Amino acid sequence: MTGNVTVIVCGAPLTTRTPDLLKALIVEGWTPIVIGTPSSRAWLSTEAVRDVLGAPPQFDFRSPEQPKQGGPPDAVVVCPATFNTLNKAASGAADTYALARLCEALGEGVPVVAVPTVNEKLWGHPAWRRNLALLESAGTVLLDVHSGRPGARPVAPELGGDPGKVFEPAWVTEALRPFSRS
Repeated sequence: MTGNVTVIVCGAPLTTRTPDLLKALIVEGWTPIVIGTPSSRAWLSTEAVRDVLGAPPQFDFRSPEQPKQGGPPDAVVVCPATFNTLNKAASGAADTYALARLCEALGEGVPVVAVPTVNEKLWGHPAWRRNLALLESAGTVLLDVHSGRPGARPVAPELGGDPGKVFEPAWVTEALRPFSRS
């Protein structure tokens, strides 16, 4: 048994690979739930997530009468991780449900694996590298979207903005192995 994993999905082309990531997590023994950022709604297939998990992704804070979804996470995956989401998380902004859950995980020391999918223009922003370093100092594992190796770099222009062509969900499950429960 490996534990509960919260998968935070941001709005980017790689979002369409979320069902593949969920299947890989389940094969490895993880129990995932999906939380989407507001911008992920246009990219994330609610039906595809429901087909894999039996439950849809959650986009908003629950109402008081709704039960909490899943147990506390043993790990959090942010895939794809966008410029906006990682910068906001580094600053402690919790203005969406997805960011609130990510900020809680960072505050509690829950392991976080993030797959940044940011273009070269945004990669050069002065706050970006500082915020990535801050997240890494808090224990966040950044994975390169092209290779799955630790570290990150901008999405290669030859991929036409769609790293889903080369992304392998096994890269994420491999990065989670040190955080598995026996």
